[in-house]
Amino acid sequence: MSVQSESGTAKKLTRKDFKTDQDVRWCPGCGDYAILAQVQKVMPELGVKKENFAVISGIGCSSRFPYYMNTYGFHTIHGRAPAFATGLKSTRPELSVWVISGDGDGLSIGGNHLIHALRRNIDINILLFNNQIYGLTKGQYSPTSEVGKRTKSTPMGSIDEPFRPLSVALGAEATFAARTADREQKHLAATLKAAYEHKGTSFVEIFQNCNIFNDGAFFHVTEKATKKANQLVIEHGKPLTFNDGEQGIVFENFEPKVVNVADVGLDNIHIHDEKASSSYHLALARMRAPEFPTALGILRRVERPSYDEMLNAQVEVDRERRGRGQLKALIEGPEPWVVS
Repeated sequence: MSVQSESGTAKKLTRKDFKTDQDVRWCPGCGDYAILAQVQKVMPELGVKKENFAVISGIGCSSRFPYYMNTYGFHTIHGRAPAFATGLKSTRPELSVWVISGDGDGLSIGGNHLIHALRRNIDINILLFNNQIYGLTKGQYSPTSEVGKRTKSTPMGSIDEPFRPLSVALGAEATFAARTADREQKHLAATLKAAYEHKGTSFVEIFQNCNIFNDGAFFHVTEKATKKANQLVIEHGKPLTFNDGEQGIVFENFEPKVVNVADVGLDNIHIHDEKASSSYHLALARMRAPEFPTALGILRRVERPSYDEMLNAQVEVDRERRGRGQLKALIEGPEPWVVS
């Protein structure tokens, strides 16, 4: 993306243009650094003016994000980032609005706001950093922590069945649902670009390592020694294969099954379809170790009119019918009460 400088010459935006002078206050080694770096690298490539980006966050480690992005934005209140983003995008449809949230912020106190943003299909991009722990408040279990997780708030092990972020998104009829990881930098960048290009709500779950309170939660998916057997990179129109193509996924009675490609033949491996029924996408989202590899990529991408587009169309119709409204008339109303 190029912009006009004060001298009138074209200036190409770079990652440096999106960095601020704020000290980044995440723990050394936190996965948030890798995500921040990719967002700052990707945004200059989207063809959007820098002043048309807005980064909205709630509360949590991930929600420090707006301080480190040289864009407009808000650091809002716990769980309410989707609500702020909804209002902003609805009134300023030309903006590229990015919501930064965590598994605690987005799926606990903010769960209701999240699901309604998804069902409305507002044209915003929601990045949910999932580290399966509360990091900012020093290591309590979160809505995505696994059963049996021992933390300061669950000393005998969690007895809660965890939320699965993509299952929540798909249940709310998300039109774009994807998963990536902090350590998969190229994959992360490509997923961010695809999320931006989608018209409607883009929901991206990002596996993010908290090396202080939950180190290694996703190492089976991201580490070189184990990722081949545990990482299923999905692409539309391509077979569901992993482990250097030696293994694949087939479906029997609507249930996924791991097979050896040599035994069944590549033609019998299931082909990924982003526009298939949500039950298929849900099955992919719920696959997990040790029985299955974990799916990374765009699970679902379908077209549906966006909320902000339809809302502004209604506003224009009413404006043509009745003209532009007046704030004073709105406040006073057609039948004001007079208190004497």
